[in-house]
Amino acid sequence: MSKKTISLICAVTCSFLWGTAFIAQDTGMDYIGPWTFSAARLLLGFFALLPFFFIFEFKKIIKIKSNIKIILANMFLLGFFLAGGNIFQQISLLYTDVANSAVFTVLYVVIVPVLAYFLFSKSIHKSVWPAVIMCLLGGLLLSELDNYRVRLGDSLVVVGAFFWALHIVYVSKFLKIFNFPITIAAFQCLIAAIFSAIPATSIELISFKLLSLEAVELIYAGILSSGFAFLLQIIALQHLSPAPAAIIFSLEGVFASIAAWLMLDQFLNEYKILGIIIILSAVIFSQLAPMYDKRKYGRN
Repeated sequence: MSKKTISLICAVTCSFLWGTAFIAQDTGMDYIGPWTFSAARLLLGFFALLPFFFIFEFKKIIKIKSNIKIILANMFLLGFFLAGGNIFQQISLLYTDVANSAVFTVLYVVIVPVLAYFLFSKSIHKSVWPAVIMCLLGGLLLSELDNYRVRLGDSLVVVGAFFWALHIVYVSKFLKIFNFPITIAAFQCLIAAIFSAIPATSIELISFKLLSLEAVELIYAGILSSGFAFLLQIIALQHLSPAPAAIIFSLEGVFASIAAWLMLDQFLNEYKILGIIIILSAVIFSQLAPMYDKRKYGRN
């Protein structure tokens, strides 16, 4: 199995975990606030990855001679973007439903190639642009076009989409100078947890008793979605460029909508189903078109 195939599998699995985690995020705030939920899930993600860090990368890390200040600065930046994406998404679920929150998160697919191009002059395959438009169209169909009022929750998700886009772009950039995916995945969670915990301690009531009441939701969102999924994301970005990867990760909106339909009785009408089909088609197109060009023009 090729490295790119493994990266594709990792990206799809990651999007599935992220999408289904919306259910845990939505039902996990009955007793705790959004800042506390975000901090707890990210901290759990860190502890879930910590053993793998010591087993697979710790000995290699202590031998490298890279500039520690540059590594820490990049890790701090990733943690900040991760915290921002998480908290805006989490707070949005207080005001909007799972499908809307997941779908508006998909907007980062549109933002990623623009950021990659303007920030780093990164060339991207021409197939990305129609795929991005298809994802946007699918997202609009999923989000109910007859709802003309932009709710507060939807606006918060859009802000969070910029954080997710920046996170994807900078993870891909960071991996080129510090290729230790487990280390990045673990410590970005720790930094993001600290960013979320500071406001949580100031404006929300935190206790182990309240946290234990949301244990199942926190374990799923923390260990699987924050820990394992972010590791899969970083592994995927090792062999996928940011824009196609972002399109694959946008499947979280599809998985979240289906999960909300099955588990929370949030009905998917024919327009939403059409939106899912369009997004799936965009994902397939974005991956097949570059492969076709390579074969057609004999590129390696």
